[in-house]
Amino acid sequence: MAPKLKLIYVDAKALAEPLRFLFAYGNYQYEDYRITHEDFRSDKSRFPYNKIPNLEIDGKLVHQSMAMARYFAKQVGLAGDSIEEELLIDTAVDTLADYRHQLITYFYDTNEESRKRKKEQAFQIFLPFYLGRLEQQVKDNNGYLVNGKLTWADIVLAGVQDYVNYMAGYDLLKDYPALKALEQKVLGIPSIKAWVAKRPDTEM
Repeated sequence: MAPKLKLIYVDAKALAEPLRFLFAYGNYQYEDYRITHEDFRSDKSRFPYNKIPNLEIDGKLVHQSMAMARYFAKQVGLAGDSIEEELLIDTAVDTLADYRHQLITYFYDTNEESRKRKKEQAFQIFLPFYLGRLEQQVKDNNGYLVNGKLTWADIVLAGVQDYVNYMAGYDLLKDYPALKALEQKVLGIPSIKAWVAKRPDTEM
């Protein structure tokens, strides 16, 4: 019997969207339970480590979005065919987290002076550094992040891109054709394309 799934997050794509992509890819039925940002902030202690997304699997609550994504990637055959390939995929996913962190660090800083400094560092140093190397990695792997085939690392890249673009204020991949093509390749997977066409319209 398929597990009963309830994804708990705010009304946004952001860190939950790679999971939604994987659920679409694997044709999983789940409850897409969305709360307001105000509701989340009112009592974060309801959630493990005061953070979301969370996922109920047959009533048992788990957290950490990338751990959950890895779990379901294994179920749908996107987590690698060997422990060596798993290592490469995990490395790519962690690198994408580092790339995303460059924007999060500045975007959520409420101190005007340090926010300005962090933004300059992000856009002038860190983002070109990461995006340039990720672009080359995709070129070296025949259009994918790892070993020339679709893995959950590619799903993560495409899944969080709207979120990082929102923080940046523009399409960060527009000058990186290999990365942009990979994002479009993931978005073109029929089941994911169908989800994107019907999902709620949110800013990030």
